[in-house]
Amino acid sequence: MSTRSLTGPQKAAALLLALGEEHAASLFARMHEDEIRDLSAAMASLGTVPAPVIEELCREFGEQLGQAGNLIGSFESTERLLLKSLPRDRVSQIMEEIRGPAGRTMWDKLGNVNEAVLANYLKNEYPQTVAVVLTKVRSDHAARVLSLLPEGFAMEVVMRMLRMETIQKEALEGVEKTLKAEFMSNLARAQRRDAHEMMAEIFNNLDRQAEGRILSALEERNRDAAERIRSLMFTFEDLHRVDGAGLQALLRAVEKDKLALALKGASEQLREMFMKNLTERAAKLLRDDIAALGPVRLRDVDEAQAAIVLLAKDMAAQGQIQLQDGREEEMVP
Repeated sequence: MSTRSLTGPQKAAALLLALGEEHAASLFARMHEDEIRDLSAAMASLGTVPAPVIEELCREFGEQLGQAGNLIGSFESTERLLLKSLPRDRVSQIMEEIRGPAGRTMWDKLGNVNEAVLANYLKNEYPQTVAVVLTKVRSDHAARVLSLLPEGFAMEVVMRMLRMETIQKEALEGVEKTLKAEFMSNLARAQRRDAHEMMAEIFNNLDRQAEGRILSALEERNRDAAERIRSLMFTFEDLHRVDGAGLQALLRAVEKDKLALALKGASEQLREMFMKNLTERAAKLLRDDIAALGPVRLRDVDEAQAAIVLLAKDMAAQGQIQLQDGREEEMVP
C-alpha cells in the first residue's frame, strides 16, 4: 500500500484514525452528514495502514503526527469515533448503511434486499433509474424484481436496458446517492427490531422465578405490553407445536442428559409427546434417566430447557424443523 493507491476519503480516514478519538471527534462535529458518511465508509473498509504510509501522509499534509505505528480501520473503531460527536441513533443509522443488510457495496446491499421490497420501491422511480439498478445486481435477483413490477412499467425498463450503453460515472453515482439517502436508510430503520420481540427473547432467557416476577410487575404497569411479550415468547412447553418429524430431528440433536433434566420439569403432556417420538427402548431408557435424577434444582431445569429451546430455534433458522406460532394457517381447498 502507498499514498498513491489511496483515495482522498481513505487518506482523510487514515489521518483521522492517526489523530486519535478525541481530535477526530471534534473534526467530525464540524462536518456535513454526507462528509461523515463518506469518511465513515472509507474508514470502516480501510484495513491495516503501514507506518511508512502514515509518515508519507504526514509529510503530504504538512502535519506532525504523534503516532508512527500501524493503524487498523474497522467498524468498531469507526463507531467509537462517531459516538464522540453524534447521537447514538444517528450513529446506528450510519453504521447500518455502511454494513448494509449483508453486502459491502451499495449494489451488494441491494442484492440482499427482498425482491418484493425492492420492486415496491422501484415501481415509483424513473424507468431509467430502475434499468441502472437492475444492471448492477445479480441477474437472478434482477429477474425476480422485474417479474414483480407492473407489466407496462417493466417493459419500459426492459427497453431502456436494451438501449443502455456504458453508464456514465456521474449518473451511476447519482443513482447510488439517491438509493443511499432514500431507500437504504429507510430500509435500515424499518428493519430495526421491534422492542417487544427483543424483550420476549430476553424473557426467554430468564429463569422461571425472575420471568414470573417481572412479567407480573409489568402487567400491573402495562397489561397490553405484557400480553404482547408473552405471546411472542417461545418456551419449552411451546415445543408441543413442533410436528413429529421436527421433534425427531430435535431429539437426535439434543444432549441426552439435558433432555432428561428438561423433561423432569415439563408437563406430563409434553413429556409423553417426546416419548411417543422415541423407540420403545429409548423411551424406557429416558424414563429411567428421569427417575434416577431424583430431586433437582429448578434453576438447573430452566437452564436445560432454555438450551433445548435455543437449539430448536437454531434448527428452525436453518430450515431443519418448523416452529409454528400457534395460529391456524389458511388452507387451500
